[in-house]
Amino acid sequence: MTGIVWWDGQRMSTLPVGSAVSDLLVLYEDNHVLAVFKPPGLLSQGPGEGHNTILDIARAWVRRSHHKPGNVFIGLIHRLDRPVGGVLILAKTSKAAARLSEQFRAGSVRKVYHAVVEGRIANSGTFNNRVERHGQHRRSRVMPAGEGQHALLDYRILEGDARATLLEVRPHTGRTHQIRVQLAHAGHPIVGDVKYGSRFRLPGGIALFAKEIAFVHPTREVEMDIHAPTPPDWPWPLPPSLGRRGIQ
Repeated sequence: MTGIVWWDGQRMSTLPVGSAVSDLLVLYEDNHVLAVFKPPGLLSQGPGEGHNTILDIARAWVRRSHHKPGNVFIGLIHRLDRPVGGVLILAKTSKAAARLSEQFRAGSVRKVYHAVVEGRIANSGTFNNRVERHGQHRRSRVMPAGEGQHALLDYRILEGDARATLLEVRPHTGRTHQIRVQLAHAGHPIVGDVKYGSRFRLPGGIALFAKEIAFVHPTREVEMDIHAPTPPDWPWPLPPSLGRRGIQ
């Protein structure tokens, strides 16, 4: 990952870090739901409009694509961390926003991530921890029993070599930085996630990708299963030249 992965209207490509983006890769759209690809390196939401966030870009895209002048309602139902790319679900109506938010609160939304972690993991399994957000350092940490919030995820080994393991991760709770902190606590930080102890750097993002999300449509009551295309420079297998300072 050498920058922001973006859609130019025909294909996915990688832009330099700090680039401005204006188009949108739409994975699904109807009158109530907008599913988009959020590139790594881009904020889900900012302090206000005009910060080049996925929310701002989605609003601008709807205005332009549907010829809607003035204010456009786009509800952010969930977030992806800035260095994480993948599928993001947005609401186009307040009714959809309320019903989708309730599904997230109830834990009925199925989320599937792919992660490249340092080291060889021998077996698939489950992490069941207590985690707490440490606001001063803008990171989370695993806590002793009885403290923090419950954090549960399952992981399955897809591939592995001597340096790293490719995992499918399914979180069952939605704690801040949950996947990142639980994998790091187990001794396998996500590649590029120096905040949680990775030895390697991946400019523009980390090797965590929101691959799939499944939910019940807020008005049609049918199950939706949305998949995001893997970025063109997804680091698996790890490049042989990847070192502490990134890809040399």
